[in-house]
Amino acid sequence: MEKFSETYPDWYSPETGICNSKHPSIELPTQTFLNVVSHIFSRQHSGISALIDSSSGYSLSYAELFPLVKSMASGLHRRGISQGDVVLLLLPNSIYYPIIFMAVLYLGAIVTTMNPLSSVSEIKKQVTDCNVNLAFTIYQHVEKLKALGISVITVPENVDTDSKQVKFSAFYELISGNFDFVTETVTRQQDTAAIMYSSGTTGASKGAVLTHRNFIAVVELFVRFEASQYEYLSSENVYLAVLPMFHIYGLSLLVLGLLSLGSSIVVMRKFELNEMVRMIERYRVTHLPVVPPILMALTKGAKGMCGNSLKSLKQVSSGAAPLSRKIIEDFVQAFQHVDLIQGYGMTESTAVGTRGFNTKHFCKYSSIGLLAPNTQAKVINWDNGVCLPPGCSGELWLRGPAIMKEYMNKPEATMSTIDNDGWLHTGDIVYFDQDGYLYIVDRIKEIIKYKGFQIAPADLEAVLICHPEILDVAVTAWLEVLAPGWMGRACLLRVNGAMDEESGEIPVAFVVRRHGSSLTQDAVIHYLAQKVIHSELTDFHAVAPYKKVKKVVFTHLIPKSAAGKILRRELPKLLSSRL
Repeated sequence: MEKFSETYPDWYSPETGICNSKHPSIELPTQTFLNVVSHIFSRQHSGISALIDSSSGYSLSYAELFPLVKSMASGLHRRGISQGDVVLLLLPNSIYYPIIFMAVLYLGAIVTTMNPLSSVSEIKKQVTDCNVNLAFTIYQHVEKLKALGISVITVPENVDTDSKQVKFSAFYELISGNFDFVTETVTRQQDTAAIMYSSGTTGASKGAVLTHRNFIAVVELFVRFEASQYEYLSSENVYLAVLPMFHIYGLSLLVLGLLSLGSSIVVMRKFELNEMVRMIERYRVTHLPVVPPILMALTKGAKGMCGNSLKSLKQVSSGAAPLSRKIIEDFVQAFQHVDLIQGYGMTESTAVGTRGFNTKHFCKYSSIGLLAPNTQAKVINWDNGVCLPPGCSGELWLRGPAIMKEYMNKPEATMSTIDNDGWLHTGDIVYFDQDGYLYIVDRIKEIIKYKGFQIAPADLEAVLICHPEILDVAVTAWLEVLAPGWMGRACLLRVNGAMDEESGEIPVAFVVRRHGSSLTQDAVIHYLAQKVIHSELTDFHAVAPYKKVKKVVFTHLIPKSAAGKILRRELPKLLSSRL
């Protein structure tokens, strides 16, 4: 972490504690009645191919896209879907996903999305919570949804082979263009466009209510602004859509934002490394948005590629979870011609927050980037609520036009997350450097309190992952391991003297060893001890003396979300199997 003198950069106000974006503000549309779909298709560009199915090569042009959206909106209107109704998308990636999503919004209805791998209980909870009227899904889920009393439209998975099957007739009837185009409903910018479920800063999953204004801000501040920073034309770019479109990252970028630029989007149904590499080569992909697990797989796979592989790639952007220094170093070494950036956003901020930007003066790969235009931030001491200046770590608060409206039907959760001044309390610990670049340290709720010190698990993980015999690692607090419902085991651990009453929470490392490794607990602890020096947070190869682990648990897998975030709540299960 950097230290500053009393002279602060001009983007920071010591009086208010507000960090402003270094980018110039962008004027957003002010008219009351405007939906995001009309806004997207009002933007001029020279794009030709909009959506391309990776497996078949079937392509939808920009000339075809808006008529298809309006046709489906008309068809949905004929089926009784009207403004304010909720439509579920329980779908994998496909070229139809953006069409369905935009058709619902163009009609003035509301979309809620789900992972197609969701369980029946998860589907039932969300369907009930947001009062779903209609669902689009794949054939395998039809009966599950019908059992919940939901009307279903079955969406084909194979663009070139499923068109004649009876079970998809309702879908093709909607998209065929046999309806008169419905006129735009009177949709206001402040009207709800989507209900996206997020774990939020605390507690169980909650429905983040996102408006048309939020998505318009995404188009202008996240996508179009970034494109304006580069010399190449957006209409000449080819993006590979391997990110899940049901997630806010993939949704904001691939389903909506990029279609305002004229870029081509090659859609993969799901991630598979060798297939992804083939698609990059086949379609001359220039931009690859990823999450850390995909980046790790690509980096490891680079060893088997020839020297001229993936030369079309200009940029790889990673989001949804932070990258470790080792992953970054390995990727940059393997793909020296590729611009690697990270970004930061939440479901609650419609994926808008920060975006990396490398220049000939700065290549800050480990940063999550600069604040988006029209976006403000504060860094807050989470113990006393005091604003902190650049160079100091604290909780990130965000404010701007992309911040969600509320959590649906959860006023208390909304009030605890968005304060009266409009600041979104993210729960993430960050700091700004002297150039306005933001760095993420960890989550507040994951901080370990050891002998009065506060330890970010990510600090220790970043050091341990550099050990040549460690494939993956996760660090958590011992008290987290002793979770409710495990009292028998908790007592056993205390009897064995594993608890440290004086120290409080004790850092425990869950380690995945390389195949054939004989690495021991003592060796891991000694390795970390060798790195014990007083250091700055930006030095990922050193830790302060109080940052240590007292126990190592060897495992075969670190539980992670699809976005690459460590599921620390699942770590106790790994320990229980060894007790």
